[in-house]
Amino acid sequence: MKSLNQIAASLTNRVLVYGPPKSGKTELVGKLAQKYNLLIFDLENGVKTLRKLPDEWQSRIFPIQLPDTRDYPIAAETCNSVIKGVKGNICSEHGKWNCPICRKSGGEIEEICLNELNSEWIVVFDSLTQLSNSIMAHLTRHQADLYKPEWSDYMSQGFLLDKFLSNVQQAPYNVCCITHETETKMEDGKSKLVPVSGTANFSRNTAKYFDDVVYCNLVNKKHVFASSTDWSNQVLTGSRSGIRLEDQDEPSLLPFFDPEYIAAKSKNIGEVSEKTKTTSRLQEILAKAKAGK
Repeated sequence: MKSLNQIAASLTNRVLVYGPPKSGKTELVGKLAQKYNLLIFDLENGVKTLRKLPDEWQSRIFPIQLPDTRDYPIAAETCNSVIKGVKGNICSEHGKWNCPICRKSGGEIEEICLNELNSEWIVVFDSLTQLSNSIMAHLTRHQADLYKPEWSDYMSQGFLLDKFLSNVQQAPYNVCCITHETETKMEDGKSKLVPVSGTANFSRNTAKYFDDVVYCNLVNKKHVFASSTDWSNQVLTGSRSGIRLEDQDEPSLLPFFDPEYIAAKSKNIGEVSEKTKTTSRLQEILAKAKAGK
């Protein structure tokens, strides 16, 4: 049986970026194109924000537009199909997975197999908010426009979101999801801002599917980004690799996906820990010596 330090660290990562509208989420993710190829499943026309990036970066951004609406909730079907990682295609006209119409008519399609992507790629879903809405619209598509979802509808929505996010959690490729914020009561009874994903109860636990959770906001005309677990008692954030986005002079998501950076970070943490142990042992020896006198 291998111990933890004998097991190779994963070369892929799963990051969740969330915050209120217009808080810099999509642009922060888009700047990963400085080093990585981004395959973006765009449910909200968010890639328009990335037109301001340098041309070289834009050349590494590959958007897949999903024309998702209340009357045409295609994202629910396509995202849950593509996330499985199997080979298939998405048509440009309908955003549909293995579209029989476009396959027959010879329409433009994109061949996709997420499991074949290497560590130089990051798969982006923008956003979980729209995907949640799409799933509910899909489940209630045969109901009247003013139909109010019932408990069973929310249960089914949670099942499909869990199915999608479980695939994200175990994906052998890099994944970054974007979503918005909602305030909900946690198990300790206190209110906290959490990433949106379906119902308030489901949103409260969405972070468990990701390695890192990043919060974005605009405060006093200045963008604020944070990722450490202890950043705020009112906002859910956290990083399994110990990266503190709020301490960076120029906040970037690159450290979350760069194995060399993460390895160096872990080494530094280990060295600090060892120094702390050494200092404690010296203090203990000095204390005993002083007591002996």
